Amino acid sequence: MDKPHRRRSRLRRRPLTATLTREPHRVGPLADRLNGILASRGIDPGVTGEEPPAEPVTALELADARIPARYRRALADQPQVTAWADEIARAGRPGPGGPGIAEGPSLLIAGPTGTGKTYQAYGAIRGLLSRGVRLRWDATTTADLHARIRPRAGHDAERDLQTLARCPLLLLDDLGAAKTSEWTEELTYRLINHRYEHMLPTLITTNLPTAELRATLGDRVASRLAEMTERVVLTGPDRRRHTAATA
Repeated sequence: MDKPHRRRSRLRRRPLTATLTREPHRVGPLADRLNGILASRGIDPGVTGEEPPAEPVTALELADARIPARYRRALADQPQVTAWADEIARAGRPGPGGPGIAEGPSLLIAGPTGTGKTYQAYGAIRGLLSRGVRLRWDATTTADLHARIRPRAGHDAERDLQTLARCPLLLLDDLGAAKTSEWTEELTYRLINHRYEHMLPTLITTNLPTAELRATLGDRVASRLAEMTERVVLTGPDRRRHTAATA
């Protein structure tokens, strides 16, 4: 009685053993054709190719991912703007990855709407990065600054303000364009005053002339801006309207 039972057990095990020791089956004619093409090109189908080493991403490429699409190819060509960028680059602290931004003057780019102020400002940032300056920077419009710092539940507005105040390079766009109040005036003062006291380079754009800027921002802010910035005035027609009219 025991022998037939053992014989059946051995028979059941044989297919499993055969499956484990059998050579892998061929996929089919499509795989044969592909292997033939590879072989004709001198490529061994049985060798797994290695991925090429990843190319390093430059600081300028990383910055372009953060810069608004309209300004990703911005090129500062206004002489005072390029001179400011040159001065900041020369004053950079030496480091293993290139000079790092240091204390230095700020730049106020003023002029009517559409004269290219924001374009020149982003062009200056791109110019610094193309010179190999190691640069941590941030950018915000005045309206976005107010929205970002406005107190709300679950948000640390003070931390956001300190991050912008201490950033090595800050672009503050459209200063004076947003609606003002005692709260916004105090906010702007704290931001500008910290950067003034620590001599942190700041790029500022505004549509307002000097007298109107003082009336809008208050004497404390206007006085600090007058001392900490070099002033550039852009003139000309509104480029946006001119481009739309000729399109």
